[in-house]
Amino acid sequence: DVVLYPQPLNDSNTKNTAPTSPLLQWLNFLQQRGLAMNKPLFPLGNIVATPGTLEALEEAGQQPTTFLERHQSGDWGDCGAEDKQENDLSVREGFRIFSVYHMSKGQKIWIITEADRSSTCILLPDEY
Repeated sequence: DVVLYPQPLNDSNTKNTAPTSPLLQWLNFLQQRGLAMNKPLFPLGNIVATPGTLEALEEAGQQPTTFLERHQSGDWGDCGAEDKQENDLSVREGFRIFSVYHMSKGQKIWIITEADRSSTCILLPDEY
């Protein structure tokens, strides 16, 4: 499972220090409501990626974790509003979860987590 921020975010190493920067205040606000990337909404299971996706990620200079973290935290990327609502329902009810992202060079990737949460696949749309 991917966890970005297992501890509350602070501007210093002092415990119980309220964050002072606006960014840290916003991230803490999201974190407290379970909306930040530090709180995985569901398990990813076994993670697999197609060779085409791995090649495209390498060409874009990006890592799959960038997109997996977004997917697992409820940032569904470039899905339409209806698909985003379906994903929110799928997290609660245990259905398949589908996200769409664009890499830095513009190529689209899909991430699909199976309903039983046994696996998550990263693929290019033409590989479906």
